[in-house]
Amino acid sequence: MSFEVISKVAQQGGTLYFGLLFLLVAGWVFLPRNKKTFERAARMALDEDDQ
Repeated sequence: MSFEVISKVAQQGGTLYFGLLFLLVAGWVFLPRNKKTFERAARMALDEDDQ
């Protein structure tokens, strides 16, 4: 195997890996059961008391 072949396989594998990782994270974010958690996190900075 030449360096070019190894490089191409590594690039394609990395692209596939990070593509799947992105889809998994995006799917987790948009699950209905996580809605309350993310709404609470979005309001967190506004809900803090000034001290």
